[in-house]
Amino acid sequence: MLARRSVLLSAAPEDVARGLLATAHTRTLERGTTIFLQGERASSIYIVAEGWVKLYRIAPSGTEAVVGVFTKGESFGEAVAFRHDTYPVSSEAVTDCTLIRIEADAFLRQIRENPEIAISMLSATYAHLHALVSQVEALKAQTGSQRVAEFLLNLAPCREGPCDVTLPYDKVLIAGRLGMQPESLSRAFARLKVQGVTVRQNVARITDVSTLRNFVEADPALAWARP
Repeated sequence: MLARRSVLLSAAPEDVARGLLATAHTRTLERGTTIFLQGERASSIYIVAEGWVKLYRIAPSGTEAVVGVFTKGESFGEAVAFRHDTYPVSSEAVTDCTLIRIEADAFLRQIRENPEIAISMLSATYAHLHALVSQVEALKAQTGSQRVAEFLLNLAPCREGPCDVTLPYDKVLIAGRLGMQPESLSRAFARLKVQGVTVRQNVARITDVSTLRNFVEADPALAWARP
């Protein structure tokens, strides 16, 4: 089962994971459905079984800042749910999706009875932290075109050669995920044509995955100098 292989539960003992999943609820949501709102009391942990979910905040100016995007096998909401705190962000289904919802109290009971499950929580926490550090590093150390290229490579089903990548959600959200304005994303896609990337609606065609990977790994100073 996918939930058993998720970062949240992969390190948990088999009997503990079965017990937690026995109390879980599965929700199927349409695109645009709100999962929770910023300021609501947190009581549940979510694992994405299918589709994509975004976490976001609304700034005082009214603009939306995308904090994170999650897909199959990834979890969110752990830290605040365990403290019964309020959600610091809002969450929305950005595609049709299926979520597995586990009540935080059920998880806490298992931790008290089986301390080994705390290891799985540390694994999930580290995964989230690592993702945030990677985002900050990319913002500081990569050009916009390199960030977009790396985003495509992370989605690519091919390791080498030509490859088609289906963009999982709209370009405005992709821009927010990558810390860019939509117009900057469009310029980045245009610059990637010289690297063999063409975009038609929601499909990006990569001429050669290795060429694009070399571009991502290049010194940003050299990347800036390219057309």
